[in-house]
Amino acid sequence: MKEIKRIAQIAMFAGLLLGLAGVLRSEVSAQGAQDFLLVNKTGIEIYALYVTPHDSDDWGDDILGADTLAANEDLEITFSRKEKAKLWDLRIEDSSGNYIEWDNINLLKVSEVTLYYKNKKPTATFK
Repeated sequence: MKEIKRIAQIAMFAGLLLGLAGVLRSEVSAQGAQDFLLVNKTGIEIYALYVTPHDSDDWGDDILGADTLAANEDLEITFSRKEKAKLWDLRIEDSSGNYIEWDNINLLKVSEVTLYYKNKKPTATFK
């Protein structure tokens, strides 16, 4: 009888593990192919952040909302897996509303965007 209980416990544990693996797989597959890590190496705090499809005429909502992205911090940007756009534009703003924009970023080929601002010149690297 103890052996049957032990087999039942092992089977239940295995079922829980398989269920958990399914949930994790669903969460990963729910993420968009355009997801990327934004790294702020500008030396300034970012007060507004916009990421919009390149063919859009509107920047949409500020991704940061009431938050900011301090210098040397990073932020994971995630998309719905239903999102199909390949090319994206990115805009950041400082506390005074000054902005810098980057256009035509192929987020299907990029997993990390690092922003810089040196000698009054904005640049970015893409991985």
